[in-house]
Amino acid sequence: MSLIVTSKLGKNYRRGSETVHALEDASLTIKAGELLALVGPSGSGKTTFMNLLGCLDTPSSGSYLLNGQEVAGRKESELVKIRQQNIGFVFQQFFLLPTLTVQENVELPLLFNPSGKSRANELLELVGLTHRRHHLPKELSGGEMQRVAVARALINRPKILLADEPTGNLDSKNSEKVMALFNDLHKQGLTIVLVTHNMEIAKHSQRVVRLADGRIIES
Repeated sequence: MSLIVTSKLGKNYRRGSETVHALEDASLTIKAGELLALVGPSGSGKTTFMNLLGCLDTPSSGSYLLNGQEVAGRKESELVKIRQQNIGFVFQQFFLLPTLTVQENVELPLLFNPSGKSRANELLELVGLTHRRHHLPKELSGGEMQRVAVARALINRPKILLADEPTGNLDSKNSEKVMALFNDLHKQGLTIVLVTHNMEIAKHSQRVVRLADGRIIES
């Protein structure tokens, strides 16, 4: 089953009097349960593409079907609901709130989804951090902080996990731990899209989609 289908998706930006084509004619189908890597050098368009897939930005052109629903052109209020119901995010910088404990950081998305039921304990067990639940982020290693971020991304039971350079701030040992966690989540049926410039990380995926100069050159 196709979970994501983009057709000639594009994103342009204005830079003074110049139009920058950050992404052009991006057509891609991602099946439910797939583990896919978007790779390419800096400026290739991979993060722009991820932001469009995650409904963090709106396309300038083209179509984007998410679970059969057209999301291109939706209002921000509608995109917020789509994100809450479908998408979890993991970023390179972790974005944990320093004054909240591990458990409080994991539960944070529930503030925007009052109907959600906290399963923080279950997720902290999944990422191997139940013993750290009352610690603050400053008391954790980089790898532990990223695993907390993964648990937080999963709290609303997303259909898709989007990870932008999730191992970019980690050493090789912690990178392997995070990727092992992603592999386990994939085996449980979660759809995962990794954005990376690291081909060693991309090797963990089922399929590699290469971008260059704002275009998909291999899928």
